[in-house]
Amino acid sequence: MRKTGTARFVSDLHLSAERPDLTARFAAFLADTAASKVTTLFILGDLFDAWIGDDDLAQPFNAEVCSLLRKLSDQGTQLFFMAGNRDFLIGDRFAQAAGLQRLDDMERVCEKVGAGETAILIMHGDTLCTDDTDYQAFRQQVRNPAWQSDFLARPLAERRAEAAALRQKSRAATKEKSQIIMDVNAEAVRQALIASGCRRLIHGHTHRPGCEHIALADGVAERWVLSDWDTHRGDALEVSTEGSIRRIDLAT
Repeated sequence: MRKTGTARFVSDLHLSAERPDLTARFAAFLADTAASKVTTLFILGDLFDAWIGDDDLAQPFNAEVCSLLRKLSDQGTQLFFMAGNRDFLIGDRFAQAAGLQRLDDMERVCEKVGAGETAILIMHGDTLCTDDTDYQAFRQQVRNPAWQSDFLARPLAERRAEAAALRQKSRAATKEKSQIIMDVNAEAVRQALIASGCRRLIHGHTHRPGCEHIALADGVAERWVLSDWDTHRGDALEVSTEGSIRRIDLAT
């Protein structure tokens, strides 16, 4: 379990060369994170709109984002990254260049509360959307090491075209699905909290920012959902060393 100090959490930035406004907003957020002397930054997936492999790191936009992260790391903030459904191919080469550590799909991080400590469960959030069976099947496919090895062996141009086609297919499928199916499953959330022993969950993915209180057998838990970043949308969560949590509005 990782100790955080003052920690910030972001998710679903969907950075791309086509959205310089989001990159500029991210750069400002990182500068504020350094100025505020935040101990730890957790990026909970979908930092990029698409990531086709670490061998694309030399691409100017990718190098720019990597440099922004490295600067914050060099200034003393610990950086942790958890893969989302858009950037699950981020690997060790990017992590080393950016000065961050990669996390598993589900992690417990420790916050200090008074004289004691408690744990927060962090996730990207897609594994909680168990009612979306088509997506879960796709996720299982692309997380398979054999599929990834085959994909990464293809030329960059071919991978870039396939990623664009997959994004288009995902947009079309999203329009046809009900909002309920694409949201988290309540029982999946409860089971994740019970299994982890945590009473606070932070995740992204659903693009539905909010806070929900969940009654469990031994108390009440909180589920905090991060916003995606887009025009007039965007946020971060900050957990202080005393355990208080606040939402930072980053919308423009």
